[in-house]
Amino acid sequence: MNYVAGVDVGSTQTKAIVIDRDRTIVGRALLDMETSMVGVAQQAYRAALADAQVAEEQVLYVAGTGYGRYKVTFGQEQVTEISCHARGAIALFPGTRTVIDIGGQDTKAISVKPDGQVGDFTMNDKCAAGTGRFLGAASYALEMPLSELGPLALKSENPVRITTTCTVFAESEIISHLAKGLLPEDVLMGVHQAITNRCVSLARRVGIESEVTFTGGVSRNAAIVKLLEEAVGMKINVSSDAHFCGALGAALFAHDRAFGSGTGPSAIAA
Repeated sequence: MNYVAGVDVGSTQTKAIVIDRDRTIVGRALLDMETSMVGVAQQAYRAALADAQVAEEQVLYVAGTGYGRYKVTFGQEQVTEISCHARGAIALFPGTRTVIDIGGQDTKAISVKPDGQVGDFTMNDKCAAGTGRFLGAASYALEMPLSELGPLALKSENPVRITTTCTVFAESEIISHLAKGLLPEDVLMGVHQAITNRCVSLARRVGIESEVTFTGGVSRNAAIVKLLEEAVGMKINVSSDAHFCGALGAALFAHDRAFGSGTGPSAIAA
């Protein structure tokens, strides 16, 4: 029993990470959310085990986190997503002092102390403005995959100002601009700028200190990364495992419970 796992049940996707006794990441899985959070949490966990080529009997401890962390019914513990994103960010980038997480339904800004503890945090959890859902509205209006939005936005030369901060009305405004003959890339850049402005405003409440680490699914959007760097005036950290940051943090908390906190590397990507 030399393995532990973390399962991050988000509002739109569920992520799972398996690490070994040395804190090396040996398996990952990411699944889109279905009607049953309990079901998708189990599926993601089993998919990560399959990726790691590890049997369930070899896993000593499982921690759940995220929007639906209490749906990880097969786990031994639930940890807040704030703590897990901070822990995961520090593992990926030890110099992290500010974490910005843009998920499907909320945005979080976390201040991290030099010892890795959470100093302060703020969340935009009452409204989906400035979250991945805002991009989802643009994707629907333009009939484009989410993966194509960032690259197209970066081609913009005359960004359109998006006046609404409400996701419910964003789609209507986007369609209105397109009906006027405005270029899709200019409308999209306006959407990306609106998200970035909202996110940076949130982050300033906890203070933006170097290093800044960007986590969550939206971290894969090149336009948002570029705009964030321009807004904060520095290069920001984005890992290929940024989407799994919450699950990684949960797995590391599970490691503490199973093997003790100890010393050594926080995590090593396989």
